[in-house]
Amino acid sequence: MSVSLFGQMLDRSQLRRRLASISTACGVRLMAFADGPERGVRVLEFRTGSGLRFTVLVDRGMDVGDLEWSGVPLAWQSATGYRSSALNDSESEGGLGLMRSFTGFMLTCGFDHARRPDRESSAHYASPMRSEILHPLHGRGALTPARLVGYGVDWTADGELVLWCEGEVRQAFLYSEHYVLRRRIEVLAGSSRFTVSDRLVNEASMPAPHMLLYHLNLGWPLLDEGSEFLAPVCETVWSSVSREKQPVGCWRQEGPQPGGGQQVFVHRALPDDAGLVNTALVNSRLGLGVRIGWPKSQLPWLQEWQCLAEGTYAFGIEPVTNRFGTRSELMERGEIAWMQPGEERRYDLAVEVLQGNTAIKACETAIRALAPVLPERPQRSGARHP
Repeated sequence: MSVSLFGQMLDRSQLRRRLASISTACGVRLMAFADGPERGVRVLEFRTGSGLRFTVLVDRGMDVGDLEWSGVPLAWQSATGYRSSALNDSESEGGLGLMRSFTGFMLTCGFDHARRPDRESSAHYASPMRSEILHPLHGRGALTPARLVGYGVDWTADGELVLWCEGEVRQAFLYSEHYVLRRRIEVLAGSSRFTVSDRLVNEASMPAPHMLLYHLNLGWPLLDEGSEFLAPVCETVWSSVSREKQPVGCWRQEGPQPGGGQQVFVHRALPDDAGLVNTALVNSRLGLGVRIGWPKSQLPWLQEWQCLAEGTYAFGIEPVTNRFGTRSELMERGEIAWMQPGEERRYDLAVEVLQGNTAIKACETAIRALAPVLPERPQRSGARHP
């Protein structure tokens, strides 16, 4: 099998004749930031030889930071930068400490809590030294430094050239929870699509509650006036702002809004024949889009974060295990999963850059075949919880 690089199909021997090192065309390299609050943060840079470049932040949970296509930035970035985890206290400022470090394409939220800060009894752990657990915004898995297992560029038996990395993120408390997330990220040389494969294991000797949310964030210039959110939504079950007060709709995006805040929606989405939910943010002016897909069985809910405020201007696609609600509400409804000792759960994401309006139209057609065009305003009013 050959690899498509720079308009040519070349096999391994043909590439060897042209390059002293494959890293000239594509590869993965480990670096570290050297200045400011990012100093010391390890980062893996992926270059696929197709125009796709992205970075994996080893010391921020192996999350994807930068995401670019042919020099065009696609990921949303805030003013915080990729701040060292050593400077972040998630429990500070009423559990909102993560907001001091929130930036980049991907934030993995969990592993026992997601969304707003909350508290609950620790009775299920029988901990001798605490009676209550404080859950900070989006949990403690976010921003936790990983142990880097490995990275590299390998030829497969089928003649494909794979760029990859693996890491392990651990969340543990004595006499309490012990989660281990093992993550592998892969992309083929010459490809515009990469995958994230997660295995979460409860390594504790007792059952543990589990929630997970992937915060996948896109920004300007992909997000702009006229950009469209495509998703096979059959029902919107919750919104943070009532329908009557929503300043903009959730499908067609507007430009930066002066004094604007944010809107959050929770949708019920339909899978395709393969069991996958596919969503995208597309910009026909640029002829670019980012498609994100995942198995419906793993992440049954779709949350949409729309923050069009001037100076922030962000859009988030967020596959999640749970509807919106406080921990007590979700517990009462039996909507928080319990992982038994040694139990493993798998989560898979696929991220692809769509190039050209033909690819965008094909994506839209596939999604519209599952769900019709929805009203510009979601039907549900903004009761606090579904």
